[in-house]
Amino acid sequence: MMNMQNMMKQAQKLQKQMEQKQAELAATSFTGTSAQDLVTATFTGDKKLVSIDFKPEVVDADDVETLQDMTIQAINQALGKIDDATQKSMGAFAGKLPF
Repeated sequence: MMNMQNMMKQAQKLQKQMEQKQAELAATSFTGTSAQDLVTATFTGDKKLVSIDFKPEVVDADDVETLQDMTIQAINQALGKIDDATQKSMGAFAGKLPF
């Protein structure tokens, strides 16, 4: 059985590795797009919106609903990519905890 001091050292090492992975994720850009790439949303890995771009052909004053739907689609896709990357990156630590 592992003694308490070794467990604490291992936990501290894992914490530093997790912090490094979180920093790497935060520094990564994730982009989501709508159908036909008419709307593009880009986030950092810590879910901060960096940019949102609209192609001119999607901007129609008589059809605001389509622009809204495509914006939601692009944002949700980007956020889904962040969640997937976070799960892949951080989920690996769950099995390594010493307790």
